[in-house]
Amino acid sequence: MDNANKNTTEQIIAILKQKSVLRPRDLDAYKIPRRYLSRLHHRGLLVRSARGIYTAVNAELSENQTVVEVSKRVPQGTVCLLSALSIHEMTTQFPFDVWLAIDRKGWLPKVKDLPIKTVRFSGEALTKGIDYHIIDGVKVPVYNPAKTIADCFKYRNKIGLDVAIEALKEGWKDKKFNMNDMWKYSKICRVQNVMRPYLESLSS
Repeated sequence: MDNANKNTTEQIIAILKQKSVLRPRDLDAYKIPRRYLSRLHHRGLLVRSARGIYTAVNAELSENQTVVEVSKRVPQGTVCLLSALSIHEMTTQFPFDVWLAIDRKGWLPKVKDLPIKTVRFSGEALTKGIDYHIIDGVKVPVYNPAKTIADCFKYRNKIGLDVAIEALKEGWKDKKFNMNDMWKYSKICRVQNVMRPYLESLSS
């Protein structure tokens, strides 16, 4: 290996220590040719965990690694519902699929090698309540706790009313939201009437 290739390899490994996962286009900012990722994969220095997603060999990754990979592949999506509950530690469940909210009119790329479940949002239900979490060095959009709980009540037929109620109680106990925010997002998601008895029981 010549010095130029060695230096580039070392640079990519250093970047991976910060970001944990890389896509070929991520190298553009460093003016490194994209082909290097494929080369390092074939040499056994990188792992291709999904199409276009590379990680370091023996990397220490969090339990949210799949969330990171999905966020890289579908950057227009926002982590929601069960996946957001897991990130906020407001559920005893650990979802196998990564739940993503995307624009009702948006185009969803076909991602067959990662477990994704999508729901279509529009208006403020899509754009409000988004926080950004750094997971394994990657900036991931996730709905905040109050918005996530309102979404869970809205999609209670998909994920179960018991899951939504559990999240509401756990989030309130751990002070992850205040009542004003909860009412705000229940109105945005149009579930204020459904949530009213549960919210009143918490504040009584």
